[in-house]
Amino acid sequence: MGVYLLRWAAGIIAVYHLCVVSQLPTWFGVFVPDQVHKAVSLCSALFVLFLFMPPDRHRQEAISSRFRHSLDFCFLFLALAGGGFVIFFHDRILGYTLFGFLDRPGIIASSLLVISLLVAIRRVTGWVLPAIILFFICVTMFQQFLPGVLRGIGFPIEQLLFSVYVGDAGIFGRPLDVAANIVIVYLIFGALMHRCGASHWFMDMALALTGWSRGGPAKAAVLASAMFGSISGSPSGNSATTGVFTIPLMKRIGYTGAFAAAVEAVASSGGMILPPVMGAIAFLMAEWINVPYVEIVFAAAIPAVLYFFIVFFSVHLQAKKDGVAPLSASELPSFKAVFIRGWYYLVPMLGLFYFLIVAALPPGIAGVYACLFVLGASFLSKDRSNWLLPRLFLQALEEGVTRWVVIAVITGGVGMMIGAIELSGVGLKFSRFIIDLAGGHLVLAMLFVGVVSLFVGMGLDATPAYITLATLMAPALIRMGVSDIAAHLFVVYWGLASFFTPPTCIAVFVTSGIAGSKVWETGREAVRLGIAAFVIPFAFVFNPGLLLQGELIDMVFAIITAVFGAAFFAMGIRGYAFLALNRIQRLIIFAAACLAIAPGLLIPLAGLVLGGAILLPQWVIGRTRTA
Repeated sequence: MGVYLLRWAAGIIAVYHLCVVSQLPTWFGVFVPDQVHKAVSLCSALFVLFLFMPPDRHRQEAISSRFRHSLDFCFLFLALAGGGFVIFFHDRILGYTLFGFLDRPGIIASSLLVISLLVAIRRVTGWVLPAIILFFICVTMFQQFLPGVLRGIGFPIEQLLFSVYVGDAGIFGRPLDVAANIVIVYLIFGALMHRCGASHWFMDMALALTGWSRGGPAKAAVLASAMFGSISGSPSGNSATTGVFTIPLMKRIGYTGAFAAAVEAVASSGGMILPPVMGAIAFLMAEWINVPYVEIVFAAAIPAVLYFFIVFFSVHLQAKKDGVAPLSASELPSFKAVFIRGWYYLVPMLGLFYFLIVAALPPGIAGVYACLFVLGASFLSKDRSNWLLPRLFLQALEEGVTRWVVIAVITGGVGMMIGAIELSGVGLKFSRFIIDLAGGHLVLAMLFVGVVSLFVGMGLDATPAYITLATLMAPALIRMGVSDIAAHLFVVYWGLASFFTPPTCIAVFVTSGIAGSKVWETGREAVRLGIAAFVIPFAFVFNPGLLLQGELIDMVFAIITAVFGAAFFAMGIRGYAFLALNRIQRLIIFAAACLAIAPGLLIPLAGLVLGGAILLPQWVIGRTRTA
């Protein structure tokens, strides 16, 4: 019974959001204020969470089922009371903005929503994020008693709650705005694509394109994760979706379980940096730094390609090193047959590209139109089980909404933290502290920001990690002259690395479970494969041509040398080029890689020459042995 109630509740929530995002109510003269819409959105997410998504298993064992359900209803009541105050007394909320503080009813309503929201965040993320939010709230209240960078004037409860409740940067601020108007649409789009069979088709296409070469299944994992990971919005979910197909294949042709699991984890995590969707981070970034979405897409494209190129080339080198054979012809799907079987899955992707890039529609509306294309394309399938008839359509809506609930709750909670930070000014003080700690040296500041981003990302999912880092870390780089886009992409890359870097490597936990490998062994292999996440950010900060900024000749030269640098990095990590590399050769190749991705003209050319001095003798010796 609960399953059907959840399915219908999710369907109603999805249809409501699709209608509001597409501005359908305005056609009938109905106007929904933005803050009211976000309050409805957050209340609906908390409704699903407290009624249909049970707490963790340990808590279920600790308390009785009846008492647990009573607590769920209590927290749901608090959430609906706090959110309902914004919905039904919106005129009063507008009055609060004139004074900058709350009265007694506002304090009560905001406190109820804050309490329920913190409980909800703890349920979906653990204790780390609620602890961070409470820390900054307490800092804002008591900063007159704190030392150093945290010291300030302190603010009374009515002013603090105004900032975290209905202020411009509070619960109903930009993060929740993106979740309620963009993220949910693309999660529904991804769920519809998955339910109508697109994810399996992408996997078959990738295998048909790469299976004939050495390490084909591993290369297929990289391609499939790149193609589908961007719209899935979840590194762990993408790892599980494609990993169940690719990891057994990789093990069967000769890869170790740890390497196979690492390939899938690193490739799936890369979806967070791959345009056009970037797991919804692209839309958040565009709103955050107030630039057109298209500018984010073009800037992020080349670094993302370099990231996947390093992973792809590393897989190829490891296959040559281990003597991994290609798939046999009987195991290899026909590209022509696979393409004909599912060519129509490209129609929604091309439609999405057209609406986002060519027509330059708002991302939410473009996503709604793309969902309609998925519906139509599904009926072109010869397999009727892929048709998005009402039952399958509702299942897709349920899948998209249940994944969105977590993001909506987290973005609402992170909004509390942002409201407190902006009120207290701690964010600006923290960026100044990073600059002072680095002594004004950009490289040191980038290292500090990168390490902090890695550790912050270990406790959070992709969306809250980006928002937290954009608030605390990115301003330090911007104050040192780094462009807004480069600074934000820098923290995204280092935060992304937490998904495959031990100890809290979520994607590795998923893939190592499928592969039956040890987590730490898989994590070490993943860090080696995912070195691009640590290196490429330095490259595009110092070389804006990789972000497609500057003169055309500079951009072309930067891209060419970066490709060679990426190849050198892959060779150094795997210890293999045309033949095995000894330690000294690996060190020289690493040095050549660093020089090749450097800015300017002479230094990258020196890197290419240095790399060629190692590779040319290897190529000659390899050809001689072959002859």
